[in-house]
Amino acid sequence: MKKLFIASLLILTSFHAMGQWSKGKGNGFYKLSAWYLQSDQHYTDTGRIDPNVTRTQFNLSFYGEYGVSESLDLVGYIPFYARAAQNNILSETTGNTIQEGEAINSIGDIDLGVNYRFFQKNKWSASARLLLGLPTGENSGGSDGSFQTGDGEFNQYLSALLGYSTTIGDLPFYAKGYFGFNNRTEGFSDELRFGVESGINLFNKKFWILGKANISESLQNGNLSARNSPQGSIFANNIEFFSLGVEASYLFTDNIGVSVGFDSAVSGRIIAANPSFTAGVFLDIK
Repeated sequence: MKKLFIASLLILTSFHAMGQWSKGKGNGFYKLSAWYLQSDQHYTDTGRIDPNVTRTQFNLSFYGEYGVSESLDLVGYIPFYARAAQNNILSETTGNTIQEGEAINSIGDIDLGVNYRFFQKNKWSASARLLLGLPTGENSGGSDGSFQTGDGEFNQYLSALLGYSTTIGDLPFYAKGYFGFNNRTEGFSDELRFGVESGINLFNKKFWILGKANISESLQNGNLSARNSPQGSIFANNIEFFSLGVEASYLFTDNIGVSVGFDSAVSGRIIAANPSFTAGVFLDIK
């Protein structure tokens, strides 16, 4: 979802790689993550890259999936600490501070939902996911109202997901794709979202490496101006992007591991033009 650049650039990032395969009753996946973006340039509404005052976004979050049945999972993303900050603005001639930096700290926008597996046969699996984006973050902080840890709107994101798992030699491998529609309120335009991801398990099934691509397209049907677009806000209206990312995770035991990831928009409109980074620790109960 756009609240997480998302994740991903967040919605995200950070959802478990095997989302098409339901967890199973009583099983779960739980992850504590840190996400960081420092941006000194952004894509304009024409797709050109322009500079801006350096701003940072930082989240500490919890993500969880819990299987209430063999086919139905509860899903939740809670950014329990979110920070938006801007560096001091300095004179290029004297080096003196022209404007003091600012920062706000709050909870971010929470996502809650369900994932339902409606098809599974041989190596294929398909599911539908509904996520509700709650406007729990700050959408108008700071002296000028442009510091944000959320977008201030309640959205509903519905997606269909298809996945395939197999082995290459004796190495586990998967590929998956999704298509989704994000209904946004408060004058924001709705969005279409697409993505693909694949991963392979190496080194005695301890190490996963995966690559992903995500696309978000605005339907341009809202009536809200592209607020904060001069700063490349990740919460503005009519944001669009095509992003590429990689993630690696290592399992210390059968259930506990760590992960690191990197995402960047290679093209876009009204969004930051810098990479974001994430790292976390997870518990996978099977």
